[in-house]
Amino acid sequence: MSNILNYLETIANETKKPEVITMAFQVGLRQMWRERALGRYLHGEITRDEAINMVGIDMVELAERQHKAMMEDLEWAMKD
Repeated sequence: MSNILNYLETIANETKKPEVITMAFQVGLRQMWRERALGRYLHGEITRDEAINMVGIDMVELAERQHKAMMEDLEWAMKD
């Protein structure tokens, strides 16, 4: 926890932006939202259109490519 505070303090001092803690919270929250939405989409809990509305088409397409690559790797590994 102290490392995180040190990082935040350093960034705030170097950028001269005391609102860095708020910014870090917002960035983290957005990332968590994206991960949850994409996870729900890949698990079939929401539609592709819903996922696109939540996180944008670029993120959905990236998640689809990554998922496809992971499944291909898994299939390759299971062949032996």
